[in-house]
Amino acid sequence: MQFDEMINTITPEAYQNLKRAVELGKWPDGERLSKDQREQCMQAVIAYDAKHLSEDERVGQIDMGKKEEGEVCDSHDHNTPDTSASDISPVKIIKS
Repeated sequence: MQFDEMINTITPEAYQNLKRAVELGKWPDGERLSKDQREQCMQAVIAYDAKHLSEDERVGQIDMGKKEEGEVCDSHDHNTPDTSASDISPVKIIKS
């Protein structure tokens, strides 16, 4: 069975089980996923998402928000330069 054919046969319940296994690193019976199993499950979850979910519902989607032209964020004043980068000093590691 080809990868695309397999993705087409995944049921919503199987998808949830795969997604949960990736999140927890173990199968529903408690057995740990191997590195290869986790990678393959993640590939299947991503492929299923791409086929069945809208872009904003997919695994790993980060909502960056949207601003209108000229709209700015509320976290800081955009009229003053950011001087925080000049306040950075190196960290010294002292071995005992």
